[in-house]
Amino acid sequence: MRQATFVLLMVSGLAAQTASPSQTIDDFFRDFAAQWMRDNPSAATGARYFSGEEQDRLERLLTPETDVYRRARIRLARTGLAGLRKFDRIKMTEVQRVSADLMEWQLDTVVSEEPFLDYTFPLNQMTGVNVNLIEGLTVRHALANQRDAENYLAALAQVSARMDEAMAESRRLAAKNTVPPRFILQATIKQMQNFADPSPAQNPFVTILTQKMAAISSIPEARREALRAEAEKIVAGQIYPAWKKAIALLESQVSRSKDDAGLWRLKGGAEAYAYFLRRYTTTNLTPDQIHEIGLKEVARIEAEMDAIFRRLGRMQGSLNERVEKLKKDIGYPVTEEGRVQIMADVEGIMRDAQKRSVALFDTIPKANVVAQPFPRFLEANAAANYSRPTADGSRPGTFQIPLRPERMTRYALRSLVYHETVPGHHFQIALQVENAALPKFRQSGAFGGISALGEGWGLYAERLAAESDWYDGDPEGLLGQLDSALFRARRLVVDTGLHAKHWTRQQAIDYGIEASEVERYVVYPGQACSYMIGQLKIVELREKASKALGAKFSIREFHNVVLNTGTVPLELLERQVDAWIRANGGRM
Repeated sequence: MRQATFVLLMVSGLAAQTASPSQTIDDFFRDFAAQWMRDNPSAATGARYFSGEEQDRLERLLTPETDVYRRARIRLARTGLAGLRKFDRIKMTEVQRVSADLMEWQLDTVVSEEPFLDYTFPLNQMTGVNVNLIEGLTVRHALANQRDAENYLAALAQVSARMDEAMAESRRLAAKNTVPPRFILQATIKQMQNFADPSPAQNPFVTILTQKMAAISSIPEARREALRAEAEKIVAGQIYPAWKKAIALLESQVSRSKDDAGLWRLKGGAEAYAYFLRRYTTTNLTPDQIHEIGLKEVARIEAEMDAIFRRLGRMQGSLNERVEKLKKDIGYPVTEEGRVQIMADVEGIMRDAQKRSVALFDTIPKANVVAQPFPRFLEANAAANYSRPTADGSRPGTFQIPLRPERMTRYALRSLVYHETVPGHHFQIALQVENAALPKFRQSGAFGGISALGEGWGLYAERLAAESDWYDGDPEGLLGQLDSALFRARRLVVDTGLHAKHWTRQQAIDYGIEASEVERYVVYPGQACSYMIGQLKIVELREKASKALGAKFSIREFHNVVLNTGTVPLELLERQVDAWIRANGGRM
């Protein structure tokens, strides 16, 4: 009943807000986005979207994880689209017009997912509720004072309820004979067991709270201990029992599961995959077209890598074998000391990149970026990621890196750091957060990220470092950069292979992708294609601008255009670059 009431309030509130005939487009952006975030407390908490009592209330809540809630969001999106389309875009400024086009694309993407809601699994090792709840609270929940800590505990007390909702969704899908592949179930079960094995006092929900409170001198010691003890009690009495029930549920599904990996195995899977490719690449490229782009890029990059290996006298074995040998040769010890050393090196790479970036960028984010390893129970399945800073400065940009044994190497470490932090995600996202010329919904990413631009920029940042001679005197580092690009090119082949060409998990691994990554693509169809497709488009636009402007072309100004535009579909980015070219007298 409480959930139904929440949804009814959400829809009726939005209807009231979009009905006013006196609204300007800026009013609409403000009011609709506020309603959208108000009804998604986890996102509002992560962005610190509001202030005062309203923000305080939302930070004590967690967004529902039900089919009812998701369908209510789709109805909300339809209402928003109807309201947005009442405004005449000819009368808008360029920023307003881009903002309206962006909002329309994002809301239409939400609506278009309706036939495909049942093609994602609520419990999985990569994007499941069991992962997102942990990251939401331990990484994205700002904690700067005692009230923040109290709100954290209030939200923590809702974790088990959200897991119950995810379990109900899992049962609903299983009743339709829709269960994850066997290897996904096994990976998820193992990960969840690792989460629930330590004593409650050692659980990340408790240790992160303790760690963050230790830096807040305004919280009295006795109060700190009381809050820590309450978190431990919630973990022991609510969260661990919920995890164990979820583990038992997934174990009961193993006997019904198969090893088939791709969406093709499900009725309507081809249509679902086409939707996910559109969503993540923001293009209409078909699986076959993306597969061929991947094959072409793989061949090109492998040839470049082979030439460098030969110059280094490393000629024995296949390319993959030579890569593995180099990884081991420049690896870190798989020890606590090794973990400390790699994190120190990550810090050094970030700070060096900030100095180097001055030559390529006019604007540097004010927000800081920090790096931290994933919790141990997540690192076997996790992919490196970046979380945005808050606009109020209460949380920096955060780069998380999984320190599983195969990642304990200097090989490609620089490229990974450039991608996730400087000049990659941190520049693109933090500058968007700080860009006061954009409507608040664009600054905060209220309607979500756009992978083709965000991940495309991250991969572009890797390439930019190589093009700008950051690897002078470091051929192993350059090999790592090329290998990162090769990895993204192989993803185009593997993702489309899995979901459209009936590839098996083992085929994908044999193609050169590690098992945890293959399993990521299985539960996150299409997203892996966004990196290379986005990067290729950004490079294409840069080359177009350079050719059109000749001596007037400036790499710093080009970067200004891309970064000041913020997160948009690739088509909108191209429109902005074309306008910049024309404004500077270029011919296309």
